[in-house]
Amino acid sequence: LDAQPTESEKEIYNQVNVVLKDAEGILEDLQSYRGAGHEIREAIQHPADEKLQEKAWGAVVPLVGKLKKFYEFSQRLEAALRGLLGALTSTPYSPTQHLEREQALAKQFAEILHFTLRFDELKMTNPAIQNDFSYYRRTLSRMRINNVPAEGENEVNNELANRMSLFYAEATPMLKTLSDATTKFVSEMKGCIKVLKDQPPNSVEGLLNALRYTTKHLNDETTSKQIKSMLQ
Repeated sequence: LDAQPTESEKEIYNQVNVVLKDAEGILEDLQSYRGAGHEIREAIQHPADEKLQEKAWGAVVPLVGKLKKFYEFSQRLEAALRGLLGALTSTPYSPTQHLEREQALAKQFAEILHFTLRFDELKMTNPAIQNDFSYYRRTLSRMRINNVPAEGENEVNNELANRMSLFYAEATPMLKTLSDATTKFVSEMKGCIKVLKDQPPNSVEGLLNALRYTTKHLNDETTSKQIKSMLQ
């Protein structure tokens, strides 16, 4: 489907396109992420060897730079998704009419979903990511205690490190980010679930399932019946 954006779609389409253009590079970087497992093990086994400590730190800092880039991309993707959902559920058309009129946006929605599943698949099979990041945090806090100036600290401050930790602790961090964004959007505008349901089933069933599983409050008494029934 080579759908071209209409005049009314162009602004949001271009905004999302800028983000999607970087998606392939992010996946390539993640696929080639090898981690610093060897250097970290050596440093831990020989705690008195300063050279090995420096070598492990030197290996981990640039990797954390990559992890920061992946995390920041998740934030950009979340903003793009919210923009898309907004465009696909705005008045005066029904969601079905939106999709018929705005196929280029619907295609971008599918591309976001495809990227998300691919990213999380690569992350799930790479335990080095969490090992590297937790080593980075442990070493950094030790350096702070000992008043050692840490090159690389300004890369990821404490507040950002906390958010990144939560992100990478998820089995499927990208899906969780987008599910949360969609859930938040649903609470503002219930119609977006209708948009998902009106799309070709194969392209969104994965996201709908993910929403069902990651929406913690779906069965809460306070959740409206309409949202529950939309996600059944």
